[in-house]
Amino acid sequence: MKSFKGEALRWDWRDGVLELTLDRAPGNEIGTVMLGEFEQFVAAAKGLAAETSACVISSAQKSGFSAGADLRELYRGAVALNEKDRSAVVREFLERIHTVLNWLDEAPFVTIAAVHGVCFGGGLELALVCDVIIADKMARFAFPELRLGLIPGFGGIPRLKRDLGNGFVRDLLLTGRSVNATRAQSLGLIAQLAAEGETLKLARSTAAQITKFDATTCAAAKKFIKPIPHEELRREIEIFCELFTRPTVLAALKKFLENTGPMPYQP
Repeated sequence: MKSFKGEALRWDWRDGVLELTLDRAPGNEIGTVMLGEFEQFVAAAKGLAAETSACVISSAQKSGFSAGADLRELYRGAVALNEKDRSAVVREFLERIHTVLNWLDEAPFVTIAAVHGVCFGGGLELALVCDVIIADKMARFAFPELRLGLIPGFGGIPRLKRDLGNGFVRDLLLTGRSVNATRAQSLGLIAQLAAEGETLKLARSTAAQITKFDATTCAAAKKFIKPIPHEELRREIEIFCELFTRPTVLAALKKFLENTGPMPYQP
């Protein structure tokens, strides 16, 4: 399937480049609807892999790339279940999202995240599976999960550790603070910094450059320089599930959802 338009995602294939666009108001929160369409995308991408050199992932939402997991859906689902069932449901979701993101991480073509605005939590974890992150100067990155009594659950910490120094990883995780695009570039998180509103244009030109190279060579180079931290990814799922069953997590999620202020992640 070379083109698709769903409730949360759309994609098109043209001239060796796949373009995947996140488009679910208000902030591209990743819940069951988006995950289901991500699974459809992976199935389609596998079929197109032999004729694809690059994939650009971007957002059509003005607020940014992605605000992360759909916390409203997570909370409502959790309070409706007992502890055992709650753990089973969240584990199933994590297993599914890890399957999607692990495939994108080692896809046989180059993946490019075109980031603007908010790139928090699960949104940052999605960007981190990409080979190249291009961001505009107004983009901001954060892992605010500790403020909810959780850790990132979509593979973010193992992938950030793979790419950057532990000092930055600990700072981002343990403080919950966001960093701007300029600092993110200086630390190596962002490969290219674009002018505001120019991220997708730059990502497309980068993808066009990649199509000029031999796809088999690109795939071999990517596999060599980008090992997948499978053991740590599995451990992350276990830790997240252990933490998620605690009453303090549900209380923190409830507080977050009831917060009407401009910065609901603040303690």
